[in-house]
Amino acid sequence: MSSIAAYYNGKTVLITGATGFMGKVLVEKLLRSSPGVKAVYILVRPKAGQSMQNRVVTMVKCKIFDRIREEHPNFHEKIKPINAELTQPNLAISPEDAQELASQINVVFHCAATVRFDEPLKHALLLNVRGTQQLLLLARQMQKLEAFIHISTAYANCPRRYIDEVIYPTPVDPQRLLDLVEWMDESLIQEITPKLIKEWPNTYTFTKALAEYLIVQEKGNLNAAIIRPSIVGASWHEPFPGWIDNYNGTSGIFIAAGKGILQTIKANIDAVADIIPVDVVINITLAAGWYTAVHRPKSMLVYNCTTGGTNPFCWGEMEDYVRSAFKRFPLDQPFRTPNAIITSNYLIYQYWITVRHKVPALLYDLYLRLTGRKPRMMKIFNRLHKMIMLLEYFSCQSWEWNSDNLTMLINQLSPEDRKLFSIDVRQLHWPEYIENYCLGAKKYVLKEDLSGIPAAKQHLRKLRNIRYAFNTTLLVIIWRVFIARSQMARNIWYFVVSLCYKFLYYFKASSTLNH
Repeated sequence: MSSIAAYYNGKTVLITGATGFMGKVLVEKLLRSSPGVKAVYILVRPKAGQSMQNRVVTMVKCKIFDRIREEHPNFHEKIKPINAELTQPNLAISPEDAQELASQINVVFHCAATVRFDEPLKHALLLNVRGTQQLLLLARQMQKLEAFIHISTAYANCPRRYIDEVIYPTPVDPQRLLDLVEWMDESLIQEITPKLIKEWPNTYTFTKALAEYLIVQEKGNLNAAIIRPSIVGASWHEPFPGWIDNYNGTSGIFIAAGKGILQTIKANIDAVADIIPVDVVINITLAAGWYTAVHRPKSMLVYNCTTGGTNPFCWGEMEDYVRSAFKRFPLDQPFRTPNAIITSNYLIYQYWITVRHKVPALLYDLYLRLTGRKPRMMKIFNRLHKMIMLLEYFSCQSWEWNSDNLTMLINQLSPEDRKLFSIDVRQLHWPEYIENYCLGAKKYVLKEDLSGIPAAKQHLRKLRNIRYAFNTTLLVIIWRVFIARSQMARNIWYFVVSLCYKFLYYFKASSTLNH
């Protein structure tokens, strides 16, 4: 029996952010690996016209629960939703619910956060910092609490190039900043945000750093640990390879590239694309919860969950793997053939943005207008460019992470634990993972049927023929308009053609001699 799985049997667990991407994976893995868990309380708020109950019903119908649905059909009976709002005092939890949580909970997993990079500072502070503060206040009242696990991000301290598994001081005290935004006008906060966040690239990473520091200040006697994942991607193995349910981060980039909408991205081909599968992060989280509760470390441990230090994978490699994956498993009705180019040169990037994004978008919108339809492609490209710009900070540079605590945790696991809670990313085979990622985006995000792949391949061939015909026509027009009318242009043209011919002849002759 796995020690980790055995630990959670009979325990009562509280999870925040359970309806989110990582939260769903955590709920599923916990209930499936430890079917004897007593109860899983989740904090849920009404959202987009959906009641708390409706959101939970929608969550348990999600594809990710198919495997546990077969093994334990009544798994949902152990999920206990609590109406809550992280930004409100005392989390807006009723006194009765607060009392129940205080008397029952053994382990807290705090996954809830806003992950938007461009979130206004006040809202990011309320969710990521005050929400954590309010949850700590509730946790300190829990009589049976054995572990408090907070999910942060490996980029919380991204202004540093080397990041240790320690809590770094922040340039401003979290509580003072919370007090400041409480009375300050929204427009004024927006104006001073760049001065407040300083070297941090966005409000997400900045508020995550503040939340970490706040935990040190206010955890009291709680047994706490912090998990710092890098770029969380699709699942590696569990509950099935390639599961993903959102367009965030690299998922949106992959889908845009597969649809032929994204044709260029600004990134350093040699920089590490520090993607870590979501199931690895969740396995580390559950393992850290077990270790914190059972071994009770003297100080709070931080776990850097990254792949760059142990199994590095660069953006340049990703370019080839994504293109190859979408040739094998093309998306339905792509706009163009998938052929995204990565460059770190600003001028080249702007050139490709103009030629391969803006001009085709304008022409397509013109076609839509002429056929009586609403133009939409330029709007799509504007959103895409905004996303690429927000990710540029992370795609153009690399970091060095210390992972001693994570290595220690791996060494603490029994053979059964290592099998059931796989966290060793050295065994991750990137080409296979990226292919499954792209296939997962097709199946689980876009909900496209795999039986349509032959038709999608036929559509790609049609697009390729259209491109060849367009390029040939463009070449003939350039010849007729510019080259054929100018003796100098013809001389340059003939010189280039003869040079290419000589190069090909030399290459052929060299190949013949070698054989």
